[in-house]
Amino acid sequence: MTVRRTSCNLCEAICGVLVTVEDGRVTDIRGDESDPLSRGHICPKAVALRDLQEDPDRLTTPVRRTPDGWQEIGWDAAYELVVGKLTGIQREHGRNAVGVYLGNPNVHSLGALTHLPTMVRQLRTRNRFSATSIDQLPHMLASYLLYGHQLMVAIPDIDRTSYLLMLGANPLASNGSMMTAPGFGKRLKELRKRGGKLVVVDPRRTETAAVSDEHHFVRPGTDAAFLLAVIHEVITQGFARPAAYVDGFEAVEAAVEAWTPERAAGVTGIPADVIRRIAQEFGAAERAACYGRVGVSTQQFGAICQWAIQVLNIITGNLDRPGGTMFPRPAVNPLLGLGRGHVGVWKSRVRGLPEFGGELPVSTMAEEILTPGEGQIRAMVTVAGNPVLSTPDGRRLDEALGSLDFMVAVDPYINETTRHADVILPPAPPLERDHYDIVFHQLAVRNTARWNDAVLPKPASARHDWEIFRDLGLALVRRTPWSRRRVETTVRLRLSPRRIVDAGLRIGPYRLSVGKLRRSPGGIDLGPLQPALPGALHKKSKRIDLAQRMILDDLPRLDALTTVAVDELLLIGRRHLRNNNSWMHNSARLVKGKPRHQLLMHPHDLADRDLADGQLVTVTSAAGSIAVEVASSNDIMPGVVSLPHGFGHNRPGTQLTIANRVDGSSANDITDAAFIDPTAGTAAVNGVPVTVTAGQSSPE
Repeated sequence: MTVRRTSCNLCEAICGVLVTVEDGRVTDIRGDESDPLSRGHICPKAVALRDLQEDPDRLTTPVRRTPDGWQEIGWDAAYELVVGKLTGIQREHGRNAVGVYLGNPNVHSLGALTHLPTMVRQLRTRNRFSATSIDQLPHMLASYLLYGHQLMVAIPDIDRTSYLLMLGANPLASNGSMMTAPGFGKRLKELRKRGGKLVVVDPRRTETAAVSDEHHFVRPGTDAAFLLAVIHEVITQGFARPAAYVDGFEAVEAAVEAWTPERAAGVTGIPADVIRRIAQEFGAAERAACYGRVGVSTQQFGAICQWAIQVLNIITGNLDRPGGTMFPRPAVNPLLGLGRGHVGVWKSRVRGLPEFGGELPVSTMAEEILTPGEGQIRAMVTVAGNPVLSTPDGRRLDEALGSLDFMVAVDPYINETTRHADVILPPAPPLERDHYDIVFHQLAVRNTARWNDAVLPKPASARHDWEIFRDLGLALVRRTPWSRRRVETTVRLRLSPRRIVDAGLRIGPYRLSVGKLRRSPGGIDLGPLQPALPGALHKKSKRIDLAQRMILDDLPRLDALTTVAVDELLLIGRRHLRNNNSWMHNSARLVKGKPRHQLLMHPHDLADRDLADGQLVTVTSAAGSIAVEVASSNDIMPGVVSLPHGFGHNRPGTQLTIANRVDGSSANDITDAAFIDPTAGTAAVNGVPVTVTAGQSSPE
């Protein structure tokens, strides 16, 4: 029996874990008390790493779809088939005829981060999509506009703050998101011991809201009005104190002048006196931080919301201050290898939506496949994603993927999306991979570093994800003319992730190495976040300009905020601690317990529609209808309903052992691809107008 240290890379918390191995099998997984960031915290998903390793549904060798079903194929033959098809389609229809979709597990994998971008660049397509535009794009857009880099994200220094204002986030379920904060519950207790306060603004009384000092219901999609009113009051009450390197304050003052607490109260449902008091408390707090996550990003005013959150932190002097919002200083700087970002350099072919950071909004993907003409997507590469369940109007995307000339998926499962693939290339599971968290140290509430060797050996017949991307990339490179760039790309692809991380550590601020980290397998504590501005800004001027034209020009759109129709409800999503987006629903230890797929609805809304708790209902939006059980809940705001993200495992052709209790319905079958934040291009999957009626209708 041996005990090995590693990290759980299933979510952003990157918790350190101890894995017991006996006779080549995992027998126990528990939290690592010596980890300086997670401090022994663990959640049920980490324990389920064992389930991924032993899952009989998991593919271990490439498969090819044939008229007689899936057939195994060798790696070399699979690579030859994939590269031949992709290059052939590009040769006939142009380079943009191949599309790429990247799911969020790629950011959790060292090998994907080091090798996938290089491979994708060899395709030279502008039709690139990812989970970013269904998740955190407004966060990254605000960072790009204000701080000069898309991944220069200001992190709440929650271990030292005295007042935390939180919107649309549930870190007791997520352990932080765009804020790596494992063990949030313990950190909340420590905040209270310091005499601090947590205020949550959310349409649902989430697990986090239930233990907060204050929770206020807010009408979905109106958070921007609340934030502008808070900024208005901070200025009015004399709490504005922006740093000397901040410009554009007068433009902000003018922009929020009309957004009084009374006006905001009329659209948000939060009383004016509450808005005024929160502004006073935030402005007067010694150390305050405002944080917003998915609920304020994936709505029609996501860009305004994330800009306003940054503005509130900046003008109150809480940016770059201990206990406010700060910038981590990771041992490997991912900003060096990731572009600063850009907006609108090109636009989508059909709807003209702007790219961000080289990616188009995922809400355009189905129409780019289905709409004929020059630049139509005829082949897709999907990597670690299940967009049929996780992106808007999933039924239409399902249809679109089925119409492709060719599709390849890098994924360990035949799921609702990959069932359309012609070839599936399965990577080795997490416990067979070396790991270093390149991105999430950039988002962490404390500076730490940790390298983990693979817990289990990879079978000789298996491939790491970086090896798959290396081999595909090299095959693509060989089909291009000789050039210096071709040589550089070849060298880059042949480097192992370990060598790349080692180089990053050696040139990093702490002058570490993989060897040094291996001698401290529990991780190295590099200390709390430290002030870094204005020097760390990725701008030549080393100044922050609050008056961002693309945001200010979008503010008049808020004037249209009104009450919804009497019979309409607003749909929001939700996540559970035991769920991991659209996957891991075939882990028995995670799906056990009470069903979690129901539509949550306030008792008054049920009564108004003569509906009963547990009844099968039909939920209808502009995109279509689904049938789902309804559950009465006082934890949901009247006028609001909630469905969890990532359910809907009921399509033919998948090969997943899914318990009936989590089949559910896909919320994204009724989210509308046309309902977006036009500034960021982000899909608005929160605040979707729906009606709920008795009975069941056929899917449209």
